[in-house]
Amino acid sequence: MDLERAILRAVPFVALLWLSACQPPNHYLIHPDRVPDEVFAWTEDTRHGQLQIHLEWAKPLGNGPFPTVLVHPEGGKTANDMKGVIWDVAQQGYLAVAADYRRLIDDRYRRSIFAWRDDSDVTAALNIISRSVFVDPQRIATLGFSQGGVYSLMIAAHAPRRIKAVVAYYPVTDFEYWLYKDRSNPIERLVFRVMRGHFRRQSGAESEEEFRDILKRASPLPNAELIRAPVLLIHGDSDKAASAEESQRLAERLAVLNREVKLIVVPGAVHIFNFRQQDKAVLAWEATLAWLNRNLRTES
Repeated sequence: MDLERAILRAVPFVALLWLSACQPPNHYLIHPDRVPDEVFAWTEDTRHGQLQIHLEWAKPLGNGPFPTVLVHPEGGKTANDMKGVIWDVAQQGYLAVAADYRRLIDDRYRRSIFAWRDDSDVTAALNIISRSVFVDPQRIATLGFSQGGVYSLMIAAHAPRRIKAVVAYYPVTDFEYWLYKDRSNPIERLVFRVMRGHFRRQSGAESEEEFRDILKRASPLPNAELIRAPVLLIHGDSDKAASAEESQRLAERLAVLNREVKLIVVPGAVHIFNFRQQDKAVLAWEATLAWLNRNLRTES
């Protein structure tokens, strides 16, 4: 019985390794690995209801207020893993804040795929950073990777007047479609069957109907009408974890809604490519900074 439990626990990790092309990410691949001289960094821990929120801050020298970028990491990673990213962003003249979440479950704060359970959770980090004297609340963007890309889009949907730009790298935009769509590859079918069960357990849903409703509420595509900010989607065409179709479908929907949207599909790029494939990472990062500069209109 212990062996069976161990195997069942291991399967999701094996699945994720296969989907991610097996190479571990290097979050400092193209980003600074220490705090630059012109950047001041600090840490904050706070709570909102049943959420424990960890924030990593980085700002340029000076008092601001600065245009601000709220950053979320890929699933399984934390704000600490985003230090290189936020230090890099701060070097460009923005205040940058990375966030991660733990939810109170069975009297302990735990990581969860569904850390956000109500509307106020979605904008909790945004509300916290907006109170800082260093932040210009009229110029805030969201930036995220994988699950963090989902978070970035959902914050824009829930705070349409407050978010001025979004950059989402390789997000899943429709969890129901992603988990349930037909797949011809038998390995993929097995992997996603396991992941579907893992997601349902994490959701706490008591029925299939409730689970599918939770997936819809957590997905950017069904909430696309609420998004007003210009959106940049960046996706690799060799992504096995979340195919470029995820971003393509959202881009098409936003275009129909007459929203400003740009989709960059990177040839040969795998999932989390910007922390794995240096040449492709550089090109994507240049596009990211150009999008932020254009929409936050930083002063030179």
